[in-house]
Amino acid sequence: MSTKPVTVHILDKEYLISCDDNEREQLHTAVTFLNMKMKDVKDGGKIIGSERIAVMAALNIAHELLAYKRQNADYTKTIDKTVQRLRNKLEQALTSSKQLEMHQ
Repeated sequence: MSTKPVTVHILDKEYLISCDDNEREQLHTAVTFLNMKMKDVKDGGKIIGSERIAVMAALNIAHELLAYKRQNADYTKTIDKTVQRLRNKLEQALTSSKQLEMHQ
């Protein structure tokens, strides 16, 4: 892997970022996403200044990430409970089947 500097533009400012060749596409996707979030904050008109816009965009992204993690954790718990319930039913069925075989 080769790390090379990549020039990106975030909210009309140029940044030089070191990036592995195999991560460039992800970097550009992240930059596009960040630009969109920062533009949303800027277009809201209540926040002035690049640093403040960046902080508000970061807070919005952090909020979305935490909500996603919470939703994912809830989903994982639901899946785990379903798998455990199915495992219990399967064990009961196998136990019943063995008992039937023993009585025959």
